[in-house]
Amino acid sequence: MKIHSFLKASVLIISCALYFNSSQAQSLEAKIDKILSNQFKSNETGVSALVAKDGKILYRKAFGKANLELDVNMTSENVFEVGSITKQFTSVSILMLLEEGKLSLEDEITKFIPDYPTNGKKITVHHLLTHTSGIKSYTSIQSFGKVMTIDETPLKFIDFFKNEPMDFDPGEKYLYNNSAYFILGYIIEKVSGTSYPKFIQERIFDKIDMKSSYYGSHTKLIKNRASGYEKTDEFVNAQYISLTLPYAAGSIMSSVDDMLKWQTAIHTNVFVKKETINKAFTNYRLNNGDKINYGYGWSLNEINDVPTIEHGGAIPGYLSMGIFVPSENVYVIVFSNCGCQLPEAKALEIAALTINKPKFDISSAVKLSKEQLNNWVGTYAFDNQILRFITLKEGQLFSQREGSPELFKIYPTSPTSFTFEEGFISYDFSLKDGKKVALFKNRINRETGVFTDEKAPKEKEVITVSADVLKTYEGVFEIQPGFDLTITAKENQLFAQATGQAQFELFASLETKFFLKVVKAEVEFHKNEKGEIIALTLYQGGNVMKATKK
Repeated sequence: MKIHSFLKASVLIISCALYFNSSQAQSLEAKIDKILSNQFKSNETGVSALVAKDGKILYRKAFGKANLELDVNMTSENVFEVGSITKQFTSVSILMLLEEGKLSLEDEITKFIPDYPTNGKKITVHHLLTHTSGIKSYTSIQSFGKVMTIDETPLKFIDFFKNEPMDFDPGEKYLYNNSAYFILGYIIEKVSGTSYPKFIQERIFDKIDMKSSYYGSHTKLIKNRASGYEKTDEFVNAQYISLTLPYAAGSIMSSVDDMLKWQTAIHTNVFVKKETINKAFTNYRLNNGDKINYGYGWSLNEINDVPTIEHGGAIPGYLSMGIFVPSENVYVIVFSNCGCQLPEAKALEIAALTINKPKFDISSAVKLSKEQLNNWVGTYAFDNQILRFITLKEGQLFSQREGSPELFKIYPTSPTSFTFEEGFISYDFSLKDGKKVALFKNRINRETGVFTDEKAPKEKEVITVSADVLKTYEGVFEIQPGFDLTITAKENQLFAQATGQAQFELFASLETKFFLKVVKAEVEFHKNEKGEIIALTLYQGGNVMKATKK
């Protein structure tokens, strides 16, 4: 009788556990559905997303359209250009060749490209992998827009950027660098005796059955290819770029299912030994000892103090984001087929939800008195010589960075801790030696600021410009080949959108001069003798960029 009762109780406990797990999974699915469907609409460009834990899929769905012109819905089988996630494949290829004794991380690039002009500096494979080489990134060269549609061989395209002045000495700074990974692709070819596309196909894709992954091509028929788009006033087909140019820095195509195969293979040391792959996940340091929060092909970060390994990608028409949480063995991959739909924030929110470290919700803010809020009002000078201003208006605390006109609301989670609406950026305030101190936390990045007597800048005065005048500013202005600034007017407001970027509001300081609040930038319009708008000037970060109207 007692055994029978025990068995009944055990069955009941197991049933309850199964119901709980099923209910939890359904809750997670519904929450992720909401996160994605809020941004990706059924009649617009789409998204494909996958979430896995311990290699098992928890979530796999797609929203929106894979092809707007043919009205084809997005599916989880769709194939995307993954952009800079390609760098993971390049770094692992280098580590495979390292294990085979075919190269060293301390090899200088002149071993592989003897005539490369290093200006007497020692630039190593390690520097290339970590974006610390100082070589000029070709995507930051203004003339890149003029050549981006031309097919080139790797060595020929290296000639395009190799004579550019170096940005800094090797190891002195971290600066994200596509030229470095392009050179790594050539090194793979030189050392292995086979082309980069063939190496990736045979040594990686074929080995783990990634049948929906490719070295990118515009001419090859690729099953389930999602078309790429951009958006200004309306959706347009993405600008063409020869995929010989992103190369080892950004030319791979894949699906969410294949990316899970890739991540599982990395986690289980399929390609290289554990001690070798760990080199890819090491937080390397500059010559001065500062950490760069980057390994080899992966960046290192945190979600609410839980370490992550991640990388995003951007290429005309496509954006991607992959996040791996080692302690939870959770992987999130999100692909978008429009340069206008950023997946990074959504992937981060989904990953946080999956590991039960959800992003901050305004509804969970605590109530503090005016006196408690006033405790932390003031200007704080940070280690990196940046000032941040904390102000109080009508019971709401705001944060403003020096040089930025935008005020961000911050919400109390305790009497000394405040979080931005974005959900993953926060302040921890304290008193040290009688001085107010602010710890600014942007995920893995930490900055400490000390109270100073400097005052916050006054808000720039905004004037009203008539809707008729604003309408005359509309048009597409070419900053450089392949990079435009599109100006649109909606009622009594003007908006600007750069190629592949989000749309931002412009505010008038003069009838022909406008400023942005999201960044420190100004736009000035120019007329001809007839009073017609023919050009504009963009002032940003000390740069003056003239743009003519198309």
